[in-house]
Amino acid sequence: MLRVVAPGVLCTVQDLGRSGYQRFGVPVGGAMDRVACAIANRLVGNLPTAACVEITGGGAVFEVVEPCVVAVTGADLGATLNGQPLPMWLSVYLTAGRRVAFEGRRSGARAYLALAGGVDAPLVLGSRSTYLPGGFGGLGGRGLQMDDVLRPVPGQAPRDLIRLAGCAWPVAVDYALLIRILPFHDPSDLRSADLTAHPWRVGASSNRIGLRLEGPPIQTSQSREVISFGVFPGVIQLPPDGQPILLMADAQPTGGYPVVAVVIQADLHRAAQALPGDELRFAWTTIAEATQAWRELQRLLALPVEEDDGTALAAASRG
Repeated sequence: MLRVVAPGVLCTVQDLGRSGYQRFGVPVGGAMDRVACAIANRLVGNLPTAACVEITGGGAVFEVVEPCVVAVTGADLGATLNGQPLPMWLSVYLTAGRRVAFEGRRSGARAYLALAGGVDAPLVLGSRSTYLPGGFGGLGGRGLQMDDVLRPVPGQAPRDLIRLAGCAWPVAVDYALLIRILPFHDPSDLRSADLTAHPWRVGASSNRIGLRLEGPPIQTSQSREVISFGVFPGVIQLPPDGQPILLMADAQPTGGYPVVAVVIQADLHRAAQALPGDELRFAWTTIAEATQAWRELQRLLALPVEEDDGTALAAASRG
């Protein structure tokens, strides 16, 4: 069990989202980096679909109220345990009274803190994930606040916590900010600037709905008056100012801007690790390559964790 001492920039409860409700106007939502979320859960013995804490930027601090096992994946936000470095991509046993802090961003944008047993929050449309624009899911539809308590789901907390400690993810996850894309129409339709011709800067107004990209304006022969149609995370829209918007986890189910490309699903976790001011690049790919990349990602997510009895690790970290 963990108590929020400081929520930092933004912390929310997220899982892998609520699929199947887009026809009612409800986004899929869930973790921006679904890969890091799933791996964090696996490291602590949870199902990949369990809820964990998505930590954006630095400044978050948690106090251990009762002994628990946690794992931190995703961005390196300077995670520490009582002031000492806390290993990432590894499950760690924590004793009461310790503090886990995220002292500042070193790389990436979002870290994921998984709790053995899963973070408990009410199920809303089959998911515990927080949808901030709608004010539902998670803990009251909001970001975490001081003194919020994160408990494991009743009946899911493991009895032998020590044996869960020391599980390590066997390979590194690729977070290169080179994002592969598929054309929505003929790429030659894009004029004056190509999506792949130069880096794009992530704008200050970016959020979980979409990354607003800044660079030389793109022109297209597509009509700027488009009847709204279905969109989803990964779609790249082109508003009238010619500055692309890459839709992310909380993207609305319909949109009326022209669509110029789609990020392959195997690369969305890379885009999720960009914050305002960062630069990312796009590269055209093919459906065959996108399919192969998805298969490789699924193989990565299915890897067995490297297990240890946890005793040595717990002693070395002093819980």
